[in-house]
Amino acid sequence: MSEQQTQLIRHIYERFNARDIDGVLAALSDDVAWANGMDGGHVHGLSGVRDYWTRQWAIVSPHVEPVAFREGDDSVIEVEVIQRVFDLDGRPLEGQTHGLTDKTVTHIFRMEGGKIGRFDIGGAG
Repeated sequence: MSEQQTQLIRHIYERFNARDIDGVLAALSDDVAWANGMDGGHVHGLSGVRDYWTRQWAIVSPHVEPVAFREGDDSVIEVEVIQRVFDLDGRPLEGQTHGLTDKTVTHIFRMEGGKIGRFDIGGAG
């Protein structure tokens, strides 16, 4: 795992937490497969990611903080993150029906040509 890859992923989390969709999309491949943490499965392509986050951010206000980076096999970078999810007024969630909750999880990035080609969500970190 190069320092450039680590910085790219840190930048993605920073832009995600700032709700800068375009700042994140610039680091993704055009045909990216991105894990859908709300409903399961994946969304595909830049427009799929944009639509997913637009819908997510209309319902909840997530904040994701990377705390550890590990290099996996074959251009894979695993990032342990602390995920906190709030309502739109900044209060902790109660009674949510989607899959987004406060927890520590592993995010798995697969790099392709200097960009992120696939993102998956693993188990607890």
